Amino acid sequence: MPERLPARPAMTNRINGVAAMDMHATDTELNPHKKWPREDCSRVPLWVYTDKDNYRSELERIFYGPFWHFVGIDTEVPNTGDFKRATIGERTVLMTRTETGEISVLQNNCAHRGVELCQAKFGHQKEIMCPYHQWTYDLKGELMGVPFRRGIKGKGGFPADFDMKEHGLRVLKVENINGAVFASFDHSVPPMEEYLGDENYFYLKRIFNGRKVKVLGYQRQRIKGDWKLYMENIKDPYHASLLHVFLISFGLYRIDQKGVTITDERTRSHNVFASVRNTGEATGTMEMKSYRPDYTLNDMRLVKAAPEYNDEITIQIQTIFPDLVLQQQDNSLQLRYVIPMGPNEFELLWTYFGYEDDDEETTMRRLRQANLTGPSGFVSVDDTEVLEYSCAGIQANPGNTAVLELGGRGAAPPEDGNMVTEGPIRGFYEYYRTIMYGDQD
Repeated sequence: MPERLPARPAMTNRINGVAAMDMHATDTELNPHKKWPREDCSRVPLWVYTDKDNYRSELERIFYGPFWHFVGIDTEVPNTGDFKRATIGERTVLMTRTETGEISVLQNNCAHRGVELCQAKFGHQKEIMCPYHQWTYDLKGELMGVPFRRGIKGKGGFPADFDMKEHGLRVLKVENINGAVFASFDHSVPPMEEYLGDENYFYLKRIFNGRKVKVLGYQRQRIKGDWKLYMENIKDPYHASLLHVFLISFGLYRIDQKGVTITDERTRSHNVFASVRNTGEATGTMEMKSYRPDYTLNDMRLVKAAPEYNDEITIQIQTIFPDLVLQQQDNSLQLRYVIPMGPNEFELLWTYFGYEDDDEETTMRRLRQANLTGPSGFVSVDDTEVLEYSCAGIQANPGNTAVLELGGRGAAPPEDGNMVTEGPIRGFYEYYRTIMYGDQD
């Protein structure tokens, strides 16, 4: 086994103005009684998970600001007129395949009086028509027609200067990375490669590598807790060796296995954890309370993987700010997308996928291994339970503070790539504070 994972492109530090937004307000302007306890992010006040005003500000600054959000896979809308209804923050959008074959993402609200246009999760339509007053749009969101525009028998109707071109649907900025479709309400957002940084972009394209993607299925669940708690959970790789009995007991993840922790230099809010399964003696595993050497499976194929990439990586978990997780767990490929539903609840959408050229055996292996994750997965069920415990404790004690000092107090990634660190969480909150409150005095 190599001492380190295969080489990646050198990281470049390309700064842009995403973080320094004009709409900054200080935290004391949002609420004069609520401050962060330290200049660094080794302490996080628990009110950031419960405060309703803070949550409303998150929607405007983060979910509707200059940031990318995953809306779907392009093969979900293969034909002209196909659409998928997706959600960004609390707004719904439509991912459509246009007459030119391009992907368009439109806000799912009529320009007339704000009615939601489509309620179906998926569908097909030649045009988009409002169910209320039948304003009709083409697949790119341009207004095509309105009833009674000229009135009836020359009476009534819209003013003569009513301009159809000024009343189309809101069009989002779109980028399609080899099948993974991202959208943003703010057209000033930088291209995805710059947004993620070279190394994070490399790992995104390791999975979305140009092979045509095939969706295998979906799951969804609601979890009691603030949306940030889930993103923290994924940025905390060492908890897997403590919480997840299944991973440790069946050797799918061990704290001593070789791996890397990658953090983008521009924001320190996008992360990749990649590791190679350790098939040798497990240093320290026998002493872990979560280790159960007597655990067995009736069908061991669940934990048997086959190599398929040109490297030895068996786990890749990537977080893309603010709300997406891309994971490879052996042969299982999945996207997890977080939808906030207030400060104390969020929805988690799971998309399982493979490639169109997979043979039947590979597809079955992916589906079998999908039992590790999802709402009732052997591994992920632990996270759901503990996040709801977190929510209960935080709601009862919003004046308390979380301690994040494992691996230091800064957000720089560990030079040796070790995964026993809370640095990625500190990095998330450094960027979060810049977006939400500007420089803290």
